[in-house]
Amino acid sequence: MKLNKQGLADRKKWEDAGYALPEFDREKVMAATRENPFWLHFGAGNIFRAFQANLVQNLINKGVLKRGLVVAEGFDYEIIERMNRPHDDYTLLVTLKSDGKVDKTVIGSVVESLILDSENEKEYERLKEIFRKDSLQIVSFTITEKGYSLVNGKGEVLPAVAQDFEKGPEKPVSYIGKVVSLLYARYQAGEKPVAMVSMDNCSHNGDKLYAAVNEFAEKWAEKGLVHKGFPAYVNAKDKVSFPWSMIDKITPRPDESVEAILKADGIEELDPVITSKNTYVAPFVNAEECEYLIIEDAFPNGRPDLKKGGVIFTERGTVDKVEKMKVCTCLNPLHTALAVFGCLLGYKKISDELKDAELTGLIEAIGYREGLPVVVNPGILDPKEFIDTVLKVRFPNPFMPDTPQRIATDTSQKLAIRFGETIKAYQASLTLDAKDLKCIPLVFAGWLRYLMGVDDEGNPFELSPDPLKDTVCAYIAGLKLQEGQDVEAAVKPLLQMKQIFGVDLYEAGLADTVCGYLKEMTAGTGAVRATLKRTNKNLQA
Repeated sequence: MKLNKQGLADRKKWEDAGYALPEFDREKVMAATRENPFWLHFGAGNIFRAFQANLVQNLINKGVLKRGLVVAEGFDYEIIERMNRPHDDYTLLVTLKSDGKVDKTVIGSVVESLILDSENEKEYERLKEIFRKDSLQIVSFTITEKGYSLVNGKGEVLPAVAQDFEKGPEKPVSYIGKVVSLLYARYQAGEKPVAMVSMDNCSHNGDKLYAAVNEFAEKWAEKGLVHKGFPAYVNAKDKVSFPWSMIDKITPRPDESVEAILKADGIEELDPVITSKNTYVAPFVNAEECEYLIIEDAFPNGRPDLKKGGVIFTERGTVDKVEKMKVCTCLNPLHTALAVFGCLLGYKKISDELKDAELTGLIEAIGYREGLPVVVNPGILDPKEFIDTVLKVRFPNPFMPDTPQRIATDTSQKLAIRFGETIKAYQASLTLDAKDLKCIPLVFAGWLRYLMGVDDEGNPFELSPDPLKDTVCAYIAGLKLQEGQDVEAAVKPLLQMKQIFGVDLYEAGLADTVCGYLKEMTAGTGAVRATLKRTNKNLQA
């Protein structure tokens, strides 16, 4: 049993092994999509394969859609070359349920995969052809928050971006530069309307995409590298929209235990690929069953009825409330807390941390006690019920092989949103005082302790990737696991960085609390656990 067109010809063998297969004529869908593509997605990673591709497949199966997806990869071309194309763009989705059941689905809704490389004339011309099509309604993205940034951690324009600013849309090399050059092709084809939809897990994602696209359009127009009307097109909401969205579905790195299940079914050639850019990709994706996608209903070229697939369309203010509820209160802060302390305490699975009384007590307090008092109920999802699902169904799911180490990636980019917004809400409140916060400062101190790269038993570990790793680690370099050291002298400049924490922790009145926790957790081996125990005991008092 091989995951490709030929291997799937014997449907009965797959169905007998418990696999749900595409229920449509894929060749017919492929032909219709090629002629009139309606949805192009940038970012061929796990979240896309587990969520958007599955969503579209379900709607094709139901007869709601007649066309499939086109995916393009602009960061790591090897994903397309070494994974998509050898498997004829098929993917295996393994849904791991909290009750122990496993659903196995062959996803065939992706009917074309392309490489976003301006040096590859054939691939790039096909992308331009798609952008020129009247039928194109949605251009979506899961390229991570970093993908929208035109500057480095120091605020300096990235070299590739600087080069593109000067040379224009003909052969751009930066990710956003390439995307904007394709949008310019749509403009040249008659200023055709389209929705540019960021589906990345970051605050006000549509604004981040807009800011990057608009800066390119303005720079190019100023230099006479594009028609002077292009920036107006980008800014005309009836032509190009940049809706906000909130997406939520946990799709960890493909796990060996899941691979073993598939191999036992007789599926061949499941070996994962680690690309030259260190991307880990496999023919299968393992994911949780819970998923949410809420999108601002702003589609100037219309949209298909994705509501029938569970997508919620609403206005921007509601998307904002949902996003803040999830990112700032009900999920992401809890995830980050588990990531930081999971690394320090030697955990390898998020689900195992939910068996730890101190860690469970910490995240319950962050969510229910410190977060809920300032969260705004968006109406379409209930915040308390959302946290209940996170803590009772999603995080404890033993079949979800998610790791603290993965979640700890880019933490310096996450703290301001995941915790800083709550602090700001306390500061703005007439009845609440930010100085009363105890658990959020503990997470900040835990992250500083994590940056030492030494676990609670004194063993070194590798820090997860982070664009500001060198910058922030410099402040921690002199700290050791010993009592009596002046931690505040080391970290004071860091605690004042609003770009890290969202606020100046001194101005917020939280710096002393953070330093106190950090001093306690650096007193020696076992100090992290001791601090968590003491804090948890105080929370229960």
